[in-house]
Amino acid sequence: MYSVYILYSSKIDKYYVGYTNDIERRLSEHNRQKGKFTDRGIPWVLVYTERCIGKKAAMVRENEIKGRKSRKYIEGLIEQ
Repeated sequence: MYSVYILYSSKIDKYYVGYTNDIERRLSEHNRQKGKFTDRGIPWVLVYTERCIGKKAAMVRENEIKGRKSRKYIEGLIEQ
C-alpha cells in the first residue's frame, strides 16, 4: 500500500509533498541531514496522509497536489 504524504516545517514555513510505501521510514529519512532541500526544514512533521491503491496512483495523486501550486489547497487538505 502506498501513501501520499505532506510534511510541514515550522522552521522554514514550508510544506513538502511526496509518496511512499513506508511513511515512518520516509519521515525518518527527511529528518536526517543528507545535503538536500529537506535539510533546511528539519524537523519535519507529518501533517497529512492519503492512502493509494498502488505506486502509480500515489505518483499521480502527488503530482495533482503539486500541480495546484497552492498553499491554500494543501492547507485545505490538512484541515479535512
